[in-house]
Amino acid sequence: MQTERIGSGISIRMLRTSWSLPATVDLGGLVLPARESIVIVAASLILLLEWYHAFVPLGDAAMSAAVERALLYGLVPLGVLLLLGERPSAYGLRIGAWRIGLVACVAAALVVTPVILIASGWTDVRAYYHLDTLNIGLVVAGGTLELSAAEFLYRGFLMMALIRWCGPIGVVLAAVPFAFMHLGKPELETLSTMFGGIGFGWLAWRTGSVLYGAALHVYILTLVIVATSI
Repeated sequence: MQTERIGSGISIRMLRTSWSLPATVDLGGLVLPARESIVIVAASLILLLEWYHAFVPLGDAAMSAAVERALLYGLVPLGVLLLLGERPSAYGLRIGAWRIGLVACVAAALVVTPVILIASGWTDVRAYYHLDTLNIGLVVAGGTLELSAAEFLYRGFLMMALIRWCGPIGVVLAAVPFAFMHLGKPELETLSTMFGGIGFGWLAWRTGSVLYGAALHVYILTLVIVATSI
């Protein structure tokens, strides 16, 4: 058992497997950190495979995407961590600093709510998010499945590994693929996700948990869908 520190003085405990994974791998002189390299490659492959394939063909397209991402973004990286002998709590699957998380979520919600309500009137935003038949229960359920897993993939699985190897810049690095995965959405939203990704990353780093970012993310998605559909 080994104790490490990530982020704002938050201690995490890492569980090693019975088999010995070397700290680094030498690829013809290119020395790479073993665990972190596996995590980065795994996260990249998950995103690429999800882009090219539909693994969960359900009747409802939105729910299919939500279940698929819950599996690919949630269970697959969790399985990788367990195979590596890592503790999932070290990657944001814990309560963490809940007071900071709750205050930050409420403050962020108060700031973004008027912005979303204004943006919901824009033509491209309404065209992308409008639902002819609005079922708030399904919106919340699908958003919770999809966005909780996404927060774990980006701000837990990937970001925590990056921070451990290269320090706080890992928060910014993890925001890059997060922003690119928004291509195809309204332009201003996609551009803002680089900064939003850093904000969500700060929240996960500060609290040691992805739960608060997931809750805020679900709130934002639900609000924009409801605002564009009524």
